[in-house]
Amino acid sequence: MTAVNNFIQNYLSNLYIPRITWTDIIEIFIIAFVLYSFLVWIKNTKAWALLKGIIIVVLFALFAYILNLRTILWIAGKTISVGIIALVIIFQPELRRALEQLGRKKLVLNFFNFGDSHEKDERYSSKTADEIVRAAYEMGAVKTGALIVIEQDMMLDEYVRTGINVDGIVTSQLLINIFEHNTPLHDGAVIIRGNRVVAATCYLPLSDNVNLSKELGTRHRAGVGISEVTDSMTIIVSEETGAVSVAVGGELIRDIDEHSLRNKLEYLRKRTIDVKSFKIWRGRIKNEGKNI
Repeated sequence: MTAVNNFIQNYLSNLYIPRITWTDIIEIFIIAFVLYSFLVWIKNTKAWALLKGIIIVVLFALFAYILNLRTILWIAGKTISVGIIALVIIFQPELRRALEQLGRKKLVLNFFNFGDSHEKDERYSSKTADEIVRAAYEMGAVKTGALIVIEQDMMLDEYVRTGINVDGIVTSQLLINIFEHNTPLHDGAVIIRGNRVVAATCYLPLSDNVNLSKELGTRHRAGVGISEVTDSMTIIVSEETGAVSVAVGGELIRDIDEHSLRNKLEYLRKRTIDVKSFKIWRGRIKNEGKNI
């Protein structure tokens, strides 16, 4: 027993236990957060299937290393640099989307304004929100399909250019007339900036989220797609069922009721105004007020 105790004491005395400081703890949390965010991101993209294929290749290479299969290891070593470049090319759409989402994170940008020279001070009013809600449910009642994109902080000019300029004040009658069957502007999306409809028949990017229901059509996938790459809010009216859905932040809320939609629009309007009210610009704190 004494020999065992002596062995344990000698082992512990020779064992090097690194000293953990507060900076190490911060690094652990940062690495864990980045790794978790990466796994969540890759799980919701086509990259998940590719990642599983890469894992199988890595396991095969490990198997070759254990058995000392030198030819296979030589081939793997020569192709690893080419493989990294190939991964960047294969994952290019997913990487671009991830960087766009990272740029939308408001960790510091809430205090600094990095906007363009044409700063958007105007936000949609409560009356505009009422008109949008009224139009959505009136179209839903007669099963008229619609796709309404409400611009927020990120400018949607690249999507506006794909459509036809309208530049009209938002009213329920205007929106209903645009999406009426067999009219020149009914196909595509409407983009709303502030209190005005800036364009119609706009083309939107389609989402490739594999978790979306297979019964959803192009209209819903376009609504989710634009919400994945921008901070906009999209209202979708189904032509088949008349149900109204909302897409924001890459998430789709299906068959939302009129009261809930009105609350979401009002919340988004007030939140955006509050963020814009106080900014630090070139070292000065500037109160812009809460006027619409």
